[in-house]
Amino acid sequence: MRFLIQRVTQASVEVENRMLGSIGKGFLVFVGISGTDTEETADKMVKKLIGLRIFEDENGKTNLDIKTVGGEMLIISQFTLYADCKKGNRPSFVHAGPPEVANKLYQYILRRCRQEIGRVEEGSFGAEMRVSLLNDGPFTIWLDSEEL
Repeated sequence: MRFLIQRVTQASVEVENRMLGSIGKGFLVFVGISGTDTEETADKMVKKLIGLRIFEDENGKTNLDIKTVGGEMLIISQFTLYADCKKGNRPSFVHAGPPEVANKLYQYILRRCRQEIGRVEEGSFGAEMRVSLLNDGPFTIWLDSEEL
């Protein structure tokens, strides 16, 4: 499982010119799910995500987590995080989880985050989406379950 996390001051997602979700200060999280991921994998990743201390404290040090600052989340499913570009110039996505498995885990991740964070918005699984963001910092973190 892979999370690409961007600390944002605002982010939003649209599908077919219809706003699905928007947030203020918080995390925009792109989620990639492999064919071997499980709910246990998701639990570890969500715990790490929520515990990340990447918001500034009163001294300007990145020392606060998203709950402490009252941050929000926008979580977008993105199978392209499993692009394999080793051969040629056309990415392969053979390591991405099958849609039915990936969607189930995506929904699980949303539920787990909503248990911890006051506002969690989402994209539309499998849809062509337009995501807008104002990166804060910029501050971008890559989490891979293989490295946890």
